[in-house]
Amino acid sequence: MSVLRTLALCYLVSVSAFGLAVGLRAWPGLTDQAARLFDQKVRRPAIEALARADRAVRAAHTSNARVVLALDAPGPADGRTLAHIELPKIERRYLSDAPPPMVQLTLDAPLTIAPDLSAIVAPPRVESRARAEAPLRQDRPLTPEQMRARAHLAAMLTPEMRDHFGLFIFISKAASGPSAQRAYVFRKDSNSRKDGGDLRLLYDWAASTGRERAEISPRGARTTTTTPAGFYQLDPERMYRKYRSYSWDQDMPYAMFFNWQRKGLPTGLAIHAATGDDVARLGARASAGCVHLSADNARTLFELVTSEYRGRVPRFAIDADETMSTKGKFSRRADGSLRMTDGYRVLVDIENYSGVEDQDAIALF
Repeated sequence: MSVLRTLALCYLVSVSAFGLAVGLRAWPGLTDQAARLFDQKVRRPAIEALARADRAVRAAHTSNARVVLALDAPGPADGRTLAHIELPKIERRYLSDAPPPMVQLTLDAPLTIAPDLSAIVAPPRVESRARAEAPLRQDRPLTPEQMRARAHLAAMLTPEMRDHFGLFIFISKAASGPSAQRAYVFRKDSNSRKDGGDLRLLYDWAASTGRERAEISPRGARTTTTTPAGFYQLDPERMYRKYRSYSWDQDMPYAMFFNWQRKGLPTGLAIHAATGDDVARLGARASAGCVHLSADNARTLFELVTSEYRGRVPRFAIDADETMSTKGKFSRRADGSLRMTDGYRVLVDIENYSGVEDQDAIALF
């Protein structure tokens, strides 16, 4: 079969060559016509296109025209990324090989890097007013400020509060005064009740409450950084050694959330450790609404509460708006008895309390 195929191929080649020779002999001008057609349709248009491109490039150089590159605008999350990019050094490269004094275009244009977003929204640094973090020695007398704070808290507590809670955290949200931005931790002592003597002061710490102004959160939500005054319990289902706030993009170590419901929804109000620049702001209004303590103090309080004060506590009343009372009003059954629930026997009292004697009688709410 291979021999027959070879003979057939040789026959076809011979016939084709013979036909081509006959055609060229019959039409001697066919080759010249094909050459003219190629020159007209292919070669000349290509030369003209190259000439036009060359003239355009020369015109751009002589008229100082700029080449503009369309770049996409940075997205909403690109600012923080761009702020930390390490760009390689750009070597000097010329767009023209001509020697000086001809003006040369280089790639050394200034490059602007977006600043870190945290540097834009961070409030000014405030010197810390933190005091000693060691537990108070019980053999030492209380300072005048501590005595006034204990007497003020004792006057605010009802007999039912004293009966059902064993630890009281008194927090001042005042902007100024000897007791402003302090957290006092009292343990109930049943040996004495005179003039608040049943409240034994364990700790006196610097704290930070809300900045008390309208703001826009890192997520773009309009909000107020207010720490609302009132009585609160701790939520036994929301006690975290490690937690991070999505709304404020911030860590909240040793977070103890309040068991406070507002319009049917649990709120994000909590006591937790300050982090970052907020540590230096302890003793001044600096938070987004939570109560800040130092890391050591927040850990001490967290361990004290979780290890010693789990138990049954009365529920706070809920109004028709499905908001839980912050006035110290408890929920009751039809017979008048308190509705009890599992929780922590810890009561938090937040007041706009300055500690100045002539202002001790100012209304709490």
